[in-house]
Amino acid sequence: MASTLTTINHSRDVAGLKYVYPVLSRRAGGLSIGINFNTNNACNWRCVYCQVPDLQAGAAPEMDFQLLEDELRFFLDDVLNGNFYERFLIPDGNRVIKDIAISGNGEPTSLKEFASAVTLIGEVATEIGVLPQSSFVLITNGSLVHQPRVQAGLKKLKEYGGEVWFKFDSATEAGRRLINNAKQSYQASLENLMLSARLCPTRLQTCLLDYDKRGLSEEEKQAYLAMLKTINKKHVSLKGIMLYTIARPSMQPEAALLEKLSVESLNALADEIRLLGFDVSVSV
Repeated sequence: MASTLTTINHSRDVAGLKYVYPVLSRRAGGLSIGINFNTNNACNWRCVYCQVPDLQAGAAPEMDFQLLEDELRFFLDDVLNGNFYERFLIPDGNRVIKDIAISGNGEPTSLKEFASAVTLIGEVATEIGVLPQSSFVLITNGSLVHQPRVQAGLKKLKEYGGEVWFKFDSATEAGRRLINNAKQSYQASLENLMLSARLCPTRLQTCLLDYDKRGLSEEEKQAYLAMLKTINKKHVSLKGIMLYTIARPSMQPEAALLEKLSVESLNALADEIRLLGFDVSVSV
């Protein structure tokens, strides 16, 4: 029986593989081929909107590189030469590989062999002809960019024409604790963001939500704009800023307190950001 792949179904098991899974991505605008390094559902943050069940604190487990290569080759061949689109009832307008996205069930840069994994994916996708026509994306909270092994991976990502989507949901310490349960300071995260942008093309991705009927406070908004002004003063170039809100149910204890942020609030913030000279996209 055929399954339907939708923007609200991001199951890592939909293709029956360990590391590779398909997503119809709102932000990418089509078929995104996800790569999940964190098969143990472990992450060093615990974002309140996270859809990963049984999330635990920790790092990615050891990688089976041969299995990753086998799965990636098999899946790309199925999409390009098989009947994947028909089996999953993909609409005609989305029958194109928009990107290969290293994302998954935790922080992917926590993989010890991160640079080697990026290289393997880049080599296979280039050989098969998916890269450079499609994008190559790392979706990360950026908390480990200061580590040399992660920087080596970002340099490899750039070699394959890739880019970083760097999570930055709040520019206040209180907001980071509330939304991301992040122990890393705002300043350390900002330094990592600027370092990422110098090593590899980087976009800022910000999830804005209504937590316990609070909406987007003036304090949060002004702190976020101040952060962007700091980036401008440091002459750091970002490829763009992606604002979005929650689309799927959270699997975290705070789920009942979370609602979408209104499109009006998202667009109002986007307009203020554009005045600072940044390219902004809004997804709802």
